[in-house]
Order: sequence, then structure tokens, then C-alpha cells
Amino acid sequence: MSEQTNTELEQQASAHRASAHRASAQVVAVMGDIITIKSLGSKPLTKNEVVYVMPSRRANEQVEEQLMAEVLRVRGDIADIQVYEDTRGVAVGDAIIQTGHLLSLELGPGILSMIYDGLQNPLERLASLHGKFLQRGVQLDALDRSQTWAFTAVAKTGDKLHAGETFGTVPEGRFTHRIMIPFNTEGEVEVIWIQEGSFNVDTVVAKVRNQRGEEVDLTMVQKWPVRHSISETLTKKGKTERQYPDTPLVTTQRIVDTFFPIARGGTGCIPGPFGSGKTVLQHSFSRYCDADIVIVTACGERAGEVVETIEEFPHLQDPTTGGSLIDRTVIICNTSSMPVAAREASIYTGLTLGEYYRQMGYNVLALADSTSRWAQAMRETSNRLEEIPGEEGFPAYMDSAIKGVYERCGVIRNEEGDEGSLTMVGSVSPAGGNFEEPVTQATLSTVKTFLGLSYERAYKRFYPAIDPLISWSRYLDQLSDWYGNNLSADWVENVKEMQALLVKGDSINQMMQVTGEEGITLEDYVTFQKSLFLDMVYLQQDAFDDVDSSCPLTRQKACFELAVSLIRQQYTFKDKEIARDYFVKLTGLFKNLNYSHDGSPEYNSYLQKIEELRNQYIGTAAAA
Repeated sequence: MSEQTNTELEQQASAHRASAHRASAQVVAVMGDIITIKSLGSKPLTKNEVVYVMPSRRANEQVEEQLMAEVLRVRGDIADIQVYEDTRGVAVGDAIIQTGHLLSLELGPGILSMIYDGLQNPLERLASLHGKFLQRGVQLDALDRSQTWAFTAVAKTGDKLHAGETFGTVPEGRFTHRIMIPFNTEGEVEVIWIQEGSFNVDTVVAKVRNQRGEEVDLTMVQKWPVRHSISETLTKKGKTERQYPDTPLVTTQRIVDTFFPIARGGTGCIPGPFGSGKTVLQHSFSRYCDADIVIVTACGERAGEVVETIEEFPHLQDPTTGGSLIDRTVIICNTSSMPVAAREASIYTGLTLGEYYRQMGYNVLALADSTSRWAQAMRETSNRLEEIPGEEGFPAYMDSAIKGVYERCGVIRNEEGDEGSLTMVGSVSPAGGNFEEPVTQATLSTVKTFLGLSYERAYKRFYPAIDPLISWSRYLDQLSDWYGNNLSADWVENVKEMQALLVKGDSINQMMQVTGEEGITLEDYVTFQKSLFLDMVYLQQDAFDDVDSSCPLTRQKACFELAVSLIRQQYTFKDKEIARDYFVKLTGLFKNLNYSHDGSPEYNSYLQKIEELRNQYIGTAAAA
């Protein structure tokens, strides 16, 4: 063995001994990723504190590892910790290093377009340094320290500021990234020095004096614990205010925006069986919605679907700016092949990043796919902690945990008086499409929009496969004033009329399944055909068509009003066959209209053909 190798081994062994010397606790039991530790008396154990496990067996192999973990439960000088890595090689007696900090994120410029794991490790940088197969116990800074940012001072010497107020800005792509007074700052601080120029995030750009007379250095980065709400903390400090959601989030999906809207700053869920199109629908939201920033959290999702997202987004065009879609997106990637423990933290990571940009006055959409796998991670952890299980083995506190996640959404007015919003749409994957299982039921009792996907509709190649008979939205009435001012005064009434038509059409269809077409009246048959027409031409869209895949609100208004006028039209059909023939032709023309660009010759041609067809079947013409 060479002298250099011996020196390296001695240095590694020395580093491990130094780490062990800093240990304030030790391992007393190991069960999977749950480890029981005992304090050595030098430091108290705190719930949600981050600690590092030092596997002694790996040290004997001359490998220096620090496994990140979080304290889940404290009982005197004994605590149970959740390790966010594989615990192979961890043994009783191994050293534990306490950090004294809660599980936190780095907040600052450079977050957008990044791909993180559930603990905010930058995956692309990890792959470039350590290869495609990530090594255990490796953590990197979430923000790139080598990148510089053009800092412009907003505050000046002598200004008095509070937590969350802006003292400078930097350009982050097309966004103005506000550098704010740290959110945990108490009381008022005075700016005593500030500079401008290009710096990295760790450079001191300002100095303030706090209420105790101490000088505090400010950089462009701050840390915040993921399980604490930023807006709730700032609301208690008296500056940030919660607002009532009064504007819809425009997704450009007709069935959502018209029938089951989601308010900007609101909550929604997409439950559905496997293969019903949850991920595709969420991707459509992320591509076409009118949010400024999108946070995509792949929580326990299959790796293939996550890779597809990562590969597609840099090449997709942002419909708002024409730039790359990834420029306004952050991806939290925690696949089913990654440690289960980190899956539980990933949703909190996504929400904290969303709250950070909301505090700057931006409208943020947080997508979680899927909250079922997040709840399964909680169940696994709870079972290993030997807690009393609830229904289907889920922890008894699962319902409050789900509510706590969605309650972090909302509309706020920040310190500068600007409004920002955080909207969350989570997908739920109930086994067998059973909406009665605990995770779905807990979610339904929390959110205000339920977009239930149907396997039957997905099997028929309906997209979106949202079942209009079981879905609902509490925002339709809540946003009625907005619809009245921006679309039409009778918009909500017309939507409810069409919803009633769909319900009546389904009941007639069920009757026909028993009696056949001969067992119902001509009037009921026409009602059924009208409901089928509405379903085929308005509730469904072609995800592969450049025009129909995204339908702006102005076009939705025109299409909906045309569809309503055709449905309300009084027809006099001679028999059911003529009625069927008319609606089949009408459906074909309307679908071609959906595929045509607004104002194009094709669009105007199909409009004319629809009117000509209608005129053939009204009054006495249909009976001739």
C-alpha cells in the first residue's frame, strides 16, 4: 500500500474520530429507517431536529458517511429518529451528531428550473459529481454558490424594516426575485449598510441593527423549516394578511374552468384509479394554467413518469412568454425507488418553496402526485413507531396531517401590499378506484374542488376522464361575482342548468339500458342526445391537438354559449332516428370547430355549417 494511500486512510479515520468526538447521542436500537437514540447529556433532544448518524461499520471500511435524519418523537433522554437514507451498516453504539436546527430549506435566487429531491438536494449537480447512482450520505448546497446575481438595493441606510419586507432584488430569469428580511426576524430592524453589485448568495449585501442593538449580516439566502408555514408566521407578526380567494385559476381545460373551477389560492384533488389520466391532467395544468410559477412534486411516483417530465419540460414552450416551460418550474423528484422516509418530507418541501414565491407576490401552483404514496410513507413510519393504527393501518393523525398541508394554500397580501397566491392540486391513487378509502375521504373533507376520474371514461378514451356526475366544486358560487363581471351575468345559472341536463341524461341512459330506446319517449330521447352532445363536444378535449389541447377562457365562453343555444333550441323531430342523425352530424361539426383556430376560414366555415344544420331541424322542417 502506498504512502499516499496510508495518509488518506489516516485522514479519513481521523475525521471519523473527530465526528464521533462531537457526538452528543448514540444509537441504542435500529429498525429499518427508524432508529432509537439516547442523549449523552450534553444537548437536549428536540422534536423535528436534524441529526446525523455516523455508521461505524462503514468507518471501518475507511468510508466517512453522515446519514441525515429527523427526530420524530422524544421521551426524556430517548428519541426515535427517521433516517432519510438506507441504514445499512448502522449499529448500536454508533455516534449521533445533533445540529440544533429543524429540517429546513435554503431560500434564495436560483431555485427556479431546478430539480431537487425531497430534501432539496440538487439532483443534476449530484449526478455530475457522483454519477447516475447517487451515493449514500451525500448532501450538496441547494443553491449554486458559484453563480453570481445582480443585486439591486431597494432599501437605503436608515430605513426601518420588518420580517418579510424587501431590501433588494435580483433578476431570476423573467422574474424579479425579492430579497427579503429573514422571516424569523423579531420586531423592527434598521438598515445601517447596504451595497449593490454582482455577488453569490453567501455574500453579505446588507447589515441591519436589531432591537437588541446587535448588528446582523444579511445575504441573499435564508433558511426556513419546512413544517412551518411562512405566511402564518408573518401573519402573526402583523404585516401579511390573508385574503378571500375571488379569482379562478384558469387551467384551459373546459370541464374544469366551466363546471368545476379551482380558485386561485384554492385547493383541489384528482382521485382516480391507476391509468385514468391523473398525471397527464396535472401536466396539462402545469403547462397551460395562468400561474406564474409551478412547483411539481413527484411524491413516490414511478421513475419513468418523472423522467418524462424532466426530459419534456425544457423543450416545451411556455404559452405565456414563449420561453422554456422549465424556466418557471421547480421539480421535487422523490420517486418510488428512493427512500420512503424522504417521501414524507417532499410535499412540505414543495409547499415551502411555493410559499416563498407567493410572499413575493407571485401566483404559484403546487402539484402533488401522489398524496396517497405520501400517506403510505406516513403509515409505514407510524407502524414502525408502534403507534395505535387507524383505519386500514394509517395513523390516527393522518386526517389532520392532510388538512395541515392544504391549509398552507391561500391568497395573501404581503408587506408591500402585493397579492400572491398558492394553489394546490393533489392527485390521489386509491387502490381499485375506491373513493371510500381513508386518504381519499380525508382529502375530500379538506379540499373545495373534487375532480373524480372514472376508469370507465378513461377506457372509452375520454380526456379528461373527469366524471361530471360525481365531481363537484364549491368555488362555482364563490366566484359568481367574478364570472358575472368577466364572462356573463347568467354564467353560473347556465352552468348549473347544463349540470342538471347531464344528470337527467344519465338517468334516461340508465332507463334505456333496461328498456331500450323503445321504452322511452321521443322527448326523453332528445334530452339524452342533448346531454351526450354536451359531453362529447365540451367536456372532452383532444390532448394531442395543438388547438383543442388548451382552450382559453374567451374561447370557452364562445363555445359554451353556442352549445347552450343549440341545447335550448326547440326541435320537432319526426322520430328518434332523425334526432340521432341530427346530433351525430352536429357533434362532428362542433368537434371540427374545436380543432380550428379562432377567426380562421375553417372556424367561420364550421360555424356557418352548424347554423345551416340547425335551421334544417327547427320548427316544421324536421317533421317534413
